[in-house]
Parts: sequence; structure tokens; C-alpha cells
Amino acid sequence: MSSEAFKRVKAGSIEIAYVESGRGEPLVLLHGGESHKGQFDTFRPLLGSGIRAIGFDQRDTGDTSNGPEPYDMARQAADCVDFLTALGLERAHVMGVSYGGTIAMELAIRYPRRVASLILSGTTPSGAMAENLGARIAAMGPEARAQFILDLVLTPEGRANDPQLVADTERALRGRPADAAARRLTAFQNHDCTTRLHEITAPTLVLHGADDPIIRAEVAERLAAEIPDARLVILPRTRHGITFEAREPAARLAREFVLRHAVGTVGTGSGG
Repeated sequence: MSSEAFKRVKAGSIEIAYVESGRGEPLVLLHGGESHKGQFDTFRPLLGSGIRAIGFDQRDTGDTSNGPEPYDMARQAADCVDFLTALGLERAHVMGVSYGGTIAMELAIRYPRRVASLILSGTTPSGAMAENLGARIAAMGPEARAQFILDLVLTPEGRANDPQLVADTERALRGRPADAAARRLTAFQNHDCTTRLHEITAPTLVLHGADDPIIRAEVAERLAAEIPDARLVILPRTRHGITFEAREPAARLAREFVLRHAVGTVGTGSGG
């Protein structure tokens, strides 16, 4: 659970739990596959003034309530639209991290008028382009899974020299029941929007760790090449945990990008 009080909103057929901070341009933050809305607890404050940062729990995650039916990334993109509508937002900037990035791409392709700008962080347009680790992770016990993921997310130097970074990252990991984990993994493995990337019209920033062992930097290069006019930034000495170990430069880049493409949508800040 996030360290902050969270709120709930009815979004289509599910009830979504979310946290937010700040006022200004709405920026929706989509968390990774093994995480939850708390992934951005230390990232959101770094975005600074002029941005209303909103993180929510996806299906089968944290404090969001949904049924047992299977779903795909298109369904999760529709969840995002329902969430925006429930908050009274016609358009928002969207930052998707890892698993959340695949949702963000689907959102930008299917609902272009709802996306003011797009930031894709450590993500892939196809589950087949990621290293085949999902089944291996799913088969691990909670403690082994957490340690294995830490090694994928943080550099050895970060793990050895920054106990607070390790603690922050560990808090962002979220275990799930086996059936919930299986539904999310299936949605990711079956997703492929590589032939539709050219349909993305939102201004796009692609952020990627140079040493990411889950999704190689070559995938980010392909993303940036296929999405019209996308900007690519490869962060040195960074693994998969861009919003953790590289959170300061990543937040600065995200802030600059959002404000450069501001649409003048002012939210009501914390409290909705």
C-alpha cells in the first residue's frame, strides 16, 4: 500500500484506487508489472510544481477491485480512459513504466484524443521482445522473487551503496495471488503493437536504462524509430529501475517534456 492515503473511484466495471499530488498539468503514472501505485511515491515529489501527478493500481493490483475474468492490454487501456473520465479529465499526459508502458502505448493508439503527451520508460511494444523471465519469476517464492527483481531493477552499485534506494524499491514491489499474476502475465505475453506504433500521434519521449537486463536498449531504439518524431534518451549506468535509481534525471526529463506540451488543463490538485 502507498504510504499516502489513497482514494477510490468507480471506473467502468471496476473500482480503481489511486493517489495524487500537485496541481496543474495532469500526468497519469502507470506502474510496472511487479509493482503498484506506490512505485511513484518517491518519484512524484520530484516532478515539481505545475504538475498534478496521479498514480493508480491497475487490475489485479493493490487496492483496486476487479473480477476474475481475463483481460488484455486493450482492456487495460480502456480502464485508463474510464479512470480519466471518472476524474473529469478529457486529456492527460501519460507516463508508462515497463508493463505500464505497454498499456500506455495501447492507450495512445486507441484513444489518441485522450493523450496529451506520452512518456515510455523501460518498456516494449511486444512481450516477445522482453527477456523471457515472467514464468521464472512467477514460479519463485516471495522472498526469492523480491531479491531477483531487485537485481534486475538496480545496479550492483546502487544495491551496495544506497540502503534507502533498496528500501524504497522493495516497498514498491507487490506480490499477488497466483491467479492474478497469471492474468497479468498472459496479457503482457500476448501483447504486440509493433505494427501500429506509427499510429501514435502524441508527442513521445522514450526513456531507457543503458544496462536494462529485462528489456534491452535496442528495443527502445526501435520504439523511437517507429513512433513519429519520438525523442529517445538512454540513461547511463541504469538498469530497469528508471523511476528508482535514475529518478532525479528521469523526473526532470518528464517534467520538462510535460510542460513543453502543456494543454492548460488545470486539475484541482490533491483531493480530486
